[in-house]
Amino acid sequence: MDDITSRALVSDPETRRALQLDALSAILPMERRDRLAELLTDDDVATLKHLAREGMGENTLRALASDLAYLEGWAKAATGAPLPWPAPESLALKYVAHHLWDPAERETDPQHGMPAEVAADMRSALLLRTDGPHAPSTVKRRLANWGTLHRWKGQEGPFHSPSLRTALRLAVRASSRPRQRKSMRAVTRDVLDRLLATCRSDRLADTRDLAILLLAFASGGRRRSEVARLRVEQLSDEPDVALNPMDPKSPRVPCVTIQLGRTKTAVADEAGRVLLVGPPVEALREWLERADIGKGPIFRAIDRWEAIEERALTPQSINLIVKRRCVMAGLEPREFSAHGLRSGYLTEAARQGVALPEAMQQSQHRSVQQAATTMTPSVFVGAPSAWGSSLGLLVKLSMYNSGEDCSVGRGPRGRGESLSRC
Repeated sequence: MDDITSRALVSDPETRRALQLDALSAILPMERRDRLAELLTDDDVATLKHLAREGMGENTLRALASDLAYLEGWAKAATGAPLPWPAPESLALKYVAHHLWDPAERETDPQHGMPAEVAADMRSALLLRTDGPHAPSTVKRRLANWGTLHRWKGQEGPFHSPSLRTALRLAVRASSRPRQRKSMRAVTRDVLDRLLATCRSDRLADTRDLAILLLAFASGGRRRSEVARLRVEQLSDEPDVALNPMDPKSPRVPCVTIQLGRTKTAVADEAGRVLLVGPPVEALREWLERADIGKGPIFRAIDRWEAIEERALTPQSINLIVKRRCVMAGLEPREFSAHGLRSGYLTEAARQGVALPEAMQQSQHRSVQQAATTMTPSVFVGAPSAWGSSLGLLVKLSMYNSGEDCSVGRGPRGRGESLSRC
């Protein structure tokens, strides 16, 4: 390509933005680069690059870029112009009116909600998939990200105005769309036992999936994104702990600390840490030994010849692993997702009489209200822990196996070695 052609291409706004987005290829999927370049403005791309340099979490930045692209596309369809900065209150109110509306009112008033011509433009741009009102959580998230971008630009937006808050509250009530749970059912101990029972062979995938299931559950119900990006460097061996902390003669089990780093609700500087105790530690060590992983990503892809790849599993892969194990266990995969391990941890803790604030020390929820919405309803009793310590809870929830068969997997040499004992 000669210099004249190169300059001509770079002078094209969409091509220029696409090249700028190449710098974010580790965060934004390449297949979406050209699409984002069409929707985002030069200022939008510059803002995203600044946020990446400032160390914003990859998942947060990815969601921010997606929401910004949606808002830009909606603004062009609804007003014929890009998003203005700062956004006027009237535009934020229009956004709420277009996305949260009463289906019954729409039957008598076709102009209620998002206008048909706006919806048609959004569908042609592949931005709109639903025919009804949007989920309130989606609308609130986009408003929150819209406000975040204003703050990063040093601008005041209308997102805390009383009129917008009132309109949002009334619109959520009118849209009458029930809150959708991330996982219809929690992966509680009985369900987890069935999933673990599918990991009994010597196949590397079984060893890996066993470690994923045990770690994700026992470390407080980690999010799939947290499990996918775990690295060996985040693990620290700790002294063995007593199987029953209240009994000085109790047998001891291995213990590992996981440095979470940046999560959905915390930044790296806050140094969130959780403990892993007993069989989950043994399963994790077995996987690392068999896979010969001494640094870098812990959970990696395995090809058809059982060769372990360098790349880490994606959060979507973690979710698919849970669903695949559900199929193998004879469970309905549509009822479960990786988030079921998170809700399952808190639900199981409540069933065993553990106070919610105590269980939150391991789950790392920021508020009791947030944690309570994660749990399966009607199980939290608010009673004190049976052992009265977070460590007791960890050991208690790590001893998963029910019945006489205590094995949760086979040893690396295929001799049916148990990872835990009754």
